[in-house]
Amino acid sequence: MTVEFLLEIGTEEIPSGYLDNALDDLKRLAAAYLEKNRITLPVGLFTCGTPRRLVLFAEEIDEKQRDLIQEVTGPPKKAAYDKKGNPGKAAVGFAAKYGISVDDLQVVETERGEYLYIKREISGRPTNEILSEVLPRIISEIPWPKSMRWGDIGFPFIRPVHWILALLDGTVIPFEAAGVKSGNMSMGHRFMSPLAMEIRGLRDYFQKMKEGYIMINPEERRREIENSVLRKAEEVSGIPMKDTELVATVSNLVEYPSAVCGSFERKFLDLPDPVLITVMKKHQKYFAIQDKDGRLIPYFVAVNNTVARDESVVKKGHERVLKARLSDAVFFFNEDRKRPLMERLDDLKGVIYQAELGTSFAKMERFRTLAAYLARHIFPELENEVELAARLCKCDLVTEMVMEFPNLQGIMGREYARLDGHPEDICLAIQEHYLPAKADDDLPSSVIGAIVGMADRMDTIGGCFAIGLEPTGAADPFALRRHALAIIRILENKGWELSLSDFISRSLEILRQDVSFREQDVLNRILNFFRERYKNRMSTAGYETDLIEAVIAAGFDNICELPLKLDHLKRFMAESGEFQSLALTFKRVANIIKDQERSLDVDQGMFKEGCESDLWKAYQGLKDKIYMLKKDRRYLEALNLAAELRGPIDAFFDGVEVMTGESKALRNNRVAILQRLSELFLSLADFSKFSI
Repeated sequence: MTVEFLLEIGTEEIPSGYLDNALDDLKRLAAAYLEKNRITLPVGLFTCGTPRRLVLFAEEIDEKQRDLIQEVTGPPKKAAYDKKGNPGKAAVGFAAKYGISVDDLQVVETERGEYLYIKREISGRPTNEILSEVLPRIISEIPWPKSMRWGDIGFPFIRPVHWILALLDGTVIPFEAAGVKSGNMSMGHRFMSPLAMEIRGLRDYFQKMKEGYIMINPEERRREIENSVLRKAEEVSGIPMKDTELVATVSNLVEYPSAVCGSFERKFLDLPDPVLITVMKKHQKYFAIQDKDGRLIPYFVAVNNTVARDESVVKKGHERVLKARLSDAVFFFNEDRKRPLMERLDDLKGVIYQAELGTSFAKMERFRTLAAYLARHIFPELENEVELAARLCKCDLVTEMVMEFPNLQGIMGREYARLDGHPEDICLAIQEHYLPAKADDDLPSSVIGAIVGMADRMDTIGGCFAIGLEPTGAADPFALRRHALAIIRILENKGWELSLSDFISRSLEILRQDVSFREQDVLNRILNFFRERYKNRMSTAGYETDLIEAVIAAGFDNICELPLKLDHLKRFMAESGEFQSLALTFKRVANIIKDQERSLDVDQGMFKEGCESDLWKAYQGLKDKIYMLKKDRRYLEALNLAAELRGPIDAFFDGVEVMTGESKALRNNRVAILQRLSELFLSLADFSKFSI
């Protein structure tokens, strides 16, 4: 029989950015605990919530655990009974451990002989008892980014807990967490319905939330916010700027959204659009309004947590606050415009980037030199533009505007560079060198921005590795994983033929002017770091581990060719009937040559058997074609052609003893043949990485 379940944790206001993850974690933890305790949920668990409450519920949950059939094998029969068949200590102890009589012990025949055996049915406990035990653990294990303790309560939680509602089929589930005893009471809206409410069940809960001005469903709140903001914007013939991030943030700040439209003085429209939007969004959580042509108009929509008694009073309050913020922005903007962006370059000498790595100016000089190196290898005609963008791209960090609104870095650099008269490609590069800002973010559209961004990131990676600040476990304070992934994505996207090891080496050469370190050791660690990032990226994309290892082991220096290699090798594995046999043959080749002297020469005059000549002839006839196909990135064709060598190789193994004791010269000659074959196969993939 199933019943309904409801848990509500009432708190002080939870930070907006924490709420969604908390609800996901609450559901995940509860599902795991219930499964572990053999409690079935026919239609699953669900969550909802607001800044003041986390809610977990199930419309159907078994009222008792599933019964358990327990089967246990104990000690050997011969060790448990004496020669007369009387039970000894082992038998008595085994029976006592599981709470049964020695007479109820059974004997089972196994491959190792006869063993004592117990088979018993354990009746499930009531779900109410289980929930009383596990709910405090679930609540305590929600992994908040930050937790707090209050009063004498040693219970860590994101905010003080004020009430816990916990019902199973309308009956209270008794437990205590965070110093609060569970009960059947909840609270309505803090201001519009502040009285406690008795809850009798799931349907009653949702009805009373509605009556208590609580919009409990996050999706419903988001839809209401979007619709109310749209309606208010239409009142001034405007359209709200689409911003799903802001909708989600505001949704997690309110329990009962109510929108109001305000205005600001038209003179503030002289500020760059990003400044206006940032002031409204980041500081006030207001929605910017555009006209039908996409131009900002002097209106905004604010979402309140209560229905206003007098909307005009609320509107004036929002307008007064925004005017002060915009006035500050105008002051910062005007102050910044007194000096050209390039004049701020020397100001970076007073900004410490990192104690051991020097100032922001020193860092800029390093990645400027590195960016020029990249430009010479990728787009030589853009070297001067790349150097100029590198010089300018950090100058906005010391402007008043960016110091007040850090999220405008790059954006204000672009705006100020435009006002200074710099070419548009330079202005765009200043902004785009920060892209991608996160794992799934857009990539730079401009070549200059991509080059400067890669150089900046590689200097960061190289510097941190050189002074021992590489990531450990989950700790990555300089976001080196994200920086490495960004470089990989840019190289893939642009298709640039660039040696990764040369890129890293050049970065470290430049860095050595400022920092002392063991260059080869740091180079190897950074290369391994990039390999791991790439493997994780491809694994997440759905490629099998063996496939990724096979491609990377054959060569990781040219990032842009790897995706095509992976796809072609994957197709070869699926379409070719030769794959498994070829992989086994290659493994045999690799095993023979792995401990031998490297780069031996092949002397055709020493061939004694026809199979040696046949293999060498087949190799000579195919190698140039295979290398040419590889050069043209026609990897699937190259793999199919390489598969034709399997027959001659197998015949070679059948016809000669490679590691012959007859003559060292003869043995080395045969090893040399296999070395050439291995080099050819490794230019495509390392088949020894496959588990076959």
